[in-house]
Amino acid sequence: MSIEVCSSVEMDLTLPDSGWTSCLVLLAATSTLGVSIPVGFNIGVINAPSGYIKTWSNETIFERYGIELSSVGLNTFFSIVVSIFLIGGVVGSLGGAVIADKYGRKQSYLFCGILLTLGGFCFVFCRQLKSVELLLLGRVLAGLSAGLTTSVLPMYLAEVSPTKLRGTISTLCALGLTIGVLVSQIVSLEQVLGTNENWHYAVSSFAILNLFCYVPYTLLPESPKYLYSIKDDAKGTLIAIRRLFGESSIGDDYVTLQRENTATVSMSSNSEQDFKLTDTSPVTRSMWSVITDPTLRLPLILVCALQGGQQLSGINAVFYYSVSIFESVGLSSESAKFANLGVGMLNLFVCSLSPYLMARCNRRILSIISCAFSGLFMFSVAMLIYLIDVVPWFNYACIAALLLYIVFFQFGLGPIPFFIGSELFELSSRPSAMALGSLSSWGCNFLVGMLFPLLSSAWGAFAFMPCSITCVLLTVLVLLYLPETRGRDVSDIVALVAKGFKSKVV
Repeated sequence: MSIEVCSSVEMDLTLPDSGWTSCLVLLAATSTLGVSIPVGFNIGVINAPSGYIKTWSNETIFERYGIELSSVGLNTFFSIVVSIFLIGGVVGSLGGAVIADKYGRKQSYLFCGILLTLGGFCFVFCRQLKSVELLLLGRVLAGLSAGLTTSVLPMYLAEVSPTKLRGTISTLCALGLTIGVLVSQIVSLEQVLGTNENWHYAVSSFAILNLFCYVPYTLLPESPKYLYSIKDDAKGTLIAIRRLFGESSIGDDYVTLQRENTATVSMSSNSEQDFKLTDTSPVTRSMWSVITDPTLRLPLILVCALQGGQQLSGINAVFYYSVSIFESVGLSSESAKFANLGVGMLNLFVCSLSPYLMARCNRRILSIISCAFSGLFMFSVAMLIYLIDVVPWFNYACIAALLLYIVFFQFGLGPIPFFIGSELFELSSRPSAMALGSLSSWGCNFLVGMLFPLLSSAWGAFAFMPCSITCVLLTVLVLLYLPETRGRDVSDIVALVAKGFKSKVV
């Protein structure tokens, strides 16, 4: 009986057990500043100057096309300006898997930056050229970059990180998005750039940060795991690892030893079967093959449920409603906006603890606590708003419940969904899984943007109840089926969830 290496063996490269290096710091900092923060900026910047944008759009459309929009027509046009960004996010997510495998993680990151730059130029010149088309094109390009960023960047960061830093570095994408939303709230204040004369500079100012994407680009490495397992590039793998961890981090025979170890594991685990000797490089998986593979069904459901549930859990709805809650306490409209900015700062402060928490706490317990308490406080917000006129101090209790919701959301439900796919899937199926998770996120974000205002008008405070129910369902799913991934090899985790809903993960 002959025992040989099968082509389906996944050559999972083990990176050196290292801490922070100058190259890791450079990649983490520039990807956060150059891409993640600008994406978060585009998520939050469009709301504050909406009145000025509507006025300019109405005047421009009348001047160029002789059409004067009604109030309903103008609101419809602005809803298109808002939602087309989310549609771009959906499309960008779908393209993430193909681009990441065809061009690599590093080039995909560059594409994210280029799309943002082009979008920024559209925003800057749309007013000078009197073109609403440029405004819409800019939103589409920014949306495409956002979808591509959330599907590719967490995967890229996870693949260049040693195991003990994987969770810490992978949370930087979510942290950057949170910072970006807060920066957009500051920039769009009337005291800064949120005026009738400067709103186009407000919505395009992220392009300054976007420059960080390009300056150190040539110094950044490609993902060693991508080069090793997808491209079968031994020389490129050595160069990438040494750039990341130093010239003396590995020897010239490191890749050869890794291949021999993979082959040994394959032969020992399949010692009772015959295999035909073929190329040891694994074939990358299409989205359809990932969707239809029963061994990947449970991890795929976990990734899509967590990413989609993150949006449906109510975080965007809270920011949508927080100004009204502050006004109900007696704050003026201007003071309520600054109070809302304070909520954004709290959100950022708690989110900034994520790298520390991911390095020292288990993902599973953080997710359970986060989902459970987010559901509890979202339910409290709904009930307190409903009864806010009955008991005077419920105004303040509602604010307290809202702030506690944000705190517990950022403990786990905020950062973990962005990178959990990189810890549940092996390299060949990871890009498709991450892209599908990002698709779920942006699709649910679009649903919230379209449906929550309608539900709020029809149900009032009870519009928050579906968000609370979503958190409860996520708690049950995580409790039963999410394995602990911190500090464990991906191959071990994949084996735990390969039996679908019959898997025993605890």
